[in-house]
Amino acid sequence: MGIWILLIFIGIVSMIVQTRFKNKFKKYSEMPLTSGMSGAEIAQKMLHDNNIYDVNVVSVEGQLTDHYNPSDRTVNLSPEVYHGRSVAAAAVAAHECGHAVQHATAYSWLQFRSSMVPIVNFSSKIVSFTLMIGVMLAVFSQSYLLLQIGVAALAVTTVFSFITLPVEFDASKRALVWLERANVTHDLEEHDGAKDALKWAAMTYVIAALSALVTLLYYASILLGRRD
Repeated sequence: MGIWILLIFIGIVSMIVQTRFKNKFKKYSEMPLTSGMSGAEIAQKMLHDNNIYDVNVVSVEGQLTDHYNPSDRTVNLSPEVYHGRSVAAAAVAAHECGHAVQHATAYSWLQFRSSMVPIVNFSSKIVSFTLMIGVMLAVFSQSYLLLQIGVAALAVTTVFSFITLPVEFDASKRALVWLERANVTHDLEEHDGAKDALKWAAMTYVIAALSALVTLLYYASILLGRRD
């Protein structure tokens, strides 16, 4: 019962955080950047200021689809960020370039996270099936092997979500320091806006990690309870 309450609580908090983040992004997307630079221009400048010349900045379809891809060394920005000349666009573009800087400087947490990607991709593919069928087998036939595999796969993805946190926090820190140093955010209001936008973006990762942990505890309790 306690875990169910936690699951419901985390679900409610997740919806609140997601809504808050989207509202913040919308707010700062409507705040023009005094420098007049686009997200693409900001990304290029941050990369060059950090002596990174082998990373391409490209536009990708969708909304909030921004990410850095270490495999092909690209900073991928959504159209709203790539072409945008707002505080939100500056914050997101600089954040994604923060990951490129991490890659270039062999940031340990990013390296660790990248090394986990193959096993996480595999775990993500099997986790839903193994948990669903595993619970049924545990209830009706007292067979726990598939449930054990599902819980192990869920544990891998949960660990991955927590390892993601320092990577995201560090990228935001690098972004904010550079935005101020490069005078991209000209005044305190712009800088605080960028900081606020990145804070709420980070909160979505925190909630996702906590949600994964509570879900892991739930299925682990089923496994341990049935075996007892």
